[in-house]
Amino acid sequence: MIYWDIFLAFFIPGIVGYGGGPATIPLIEYEVVHRYDWMSIEEFGEVLALGNALPGPIATKMAGYIGFVEGGILGASVALFATIAPSLVMMVVLLSLLLKFKDSPKVKKLSAIVRPTIAVLLGVMTLRFAGTAYDDTGVLQTVFLLGASFYLLQIRKVHPAFVIAGSLLYGALFLGGG
Repeated sequence: MIYWDIFLAFFIPGIVGYGGGPATIPLIEYEVVHRYDWMSIEEFGEVLALGNALPGPIATKMAGYIGFVEGGILGASVALFATIAPSLVMMVVLLSLLLKFKDSPKVKKLSAIVRPTIAVLLGVMTLRFAGTAYDDTGVLQTVFLLGASFYLLQIRKVHPAFVIAGSLLYGALFLGGG
């Protein structure tokens, strides 16, 4: 029964908490503190602080921790699945709708409008990252990493994961890890 409770405690906030992790935190707090009485408000605040200190989505980190405390590894797995299940289901439904209507002129027009918008957003993000890199490491290191990345990705067709791993290793060895 505990696994069903863990599932509901994280699935319900995932469904009704429009806006991602920050919007679901009060809902998770209600479930965990008030409905199931798994922890006090103070303990929940500590878990929230820990979740904010670590990288990644807050709700999934909290779900994994609380699920583990209440149900072990299986509890953590159930809580994590319950947290991502609403988004997963919606993505599958929306993707199936998109595939069903992929030949529709309206869907083609929507895709034609969205693609350049995404390209511009990614370009702006890249410029911001390059500016931050320039501020933190200087022009020589930034130009070297940008040039090496471009060469490896576009000319040598190296998988992006290897380029990212190599850049992280370079940064750790030659830039002092930040």
